[in-house]
Amino acid sequence: MYIAIDIGGTKTLVATLTDEGVIQESAKFLTPETYEDLLVELTRIVDSFTTKEFRAGTVGVPGTIDRKRGIVEQLGNRPNWKKLHILRDTEGILKCPMRTENDAKLGGLSESMLLKNQYKRVLYVTISTGIGIGLTVDGKIDERIGDGGGRTILLEHHDKLVPWETFASGSAIVQAYGKMASEIEDKATWTKIVRTFTPGLLELIAILEPEAIVIGGGAGHYLDRFHDLLVQDMKQYETPMLQIPPILPAKRPDEAVLYGCYDYARQKYA
Repeated sequence: MYIAIDIGGTKTLVATLTDEGVIQESAKFLTPETYEDLLVELTRIVDSFTTKEFRAGTVGVPGTIDRKRGIVEQLGNRPNWKKLHILRDTEGILKCPMRTENDAKLGGLSESMLLKNQYKRVLYVTISTGIGIGLTVDGKIDERIGDGGGRTILLEHHDKLVPWETFASGSAIVQAYGKMASEIEDKATWTKIVRTFTPGLLELIAILEPEAIVIGGGAGHYLDRFHDLLVQDMKQYETPMLQIPPILPAKRPDEAVLYGCYDYARQKYA
């Protein structure tokens, strides 16, 4: 059995999975305000599971990681959570080898495994509170890609050079239109929104040359509402040197990180 932990800014998901990757038990709780309370709640959840022994596991976090030392440098949605010894702490609770990885990269790994017979290079872009990015090549996370996601891609917006996620994330959509993506249905609004997605995606295509792009996160749930508008907008910039790849919805948007935790742990410890 494997264990998967997805620490999000709003909620934390925990699941046990069989060697074949089937979820056996799962639990969800609101991510506490303090890291210490998170460890207490995680201990309680693990104690409630039927399975007590695990081959290995992974913790997915929305932040930057020092992988050599197993330390989370900082979480995007919990700015006060810094220098967390997450491997030491989770291994102490679970009594098994653990890994930690950026949640967008794990989500991308999970989704790429579902496409492995079609595409070699899969770019995963999760558009939710912020924007996360993960590139997978031949079913393995490309670890050269940084953890910063949409915070590290600087683009011109209103005559200023700013991080992409400041004007294209789910938070930015709410700020601009007073609605979440789930509440927006009219074509006119989505036409405006996709114009904020396009420049960042074009930048990623030019640098990473993906064969397919998977859209996850909150926006991924509603890709059917803006897919054609996005493709149409991006196609304006297509050249022989910059081909627009297929843009696909995440097949498991809510559980992509959990399955990615399993895939990652299995690759490292199977």
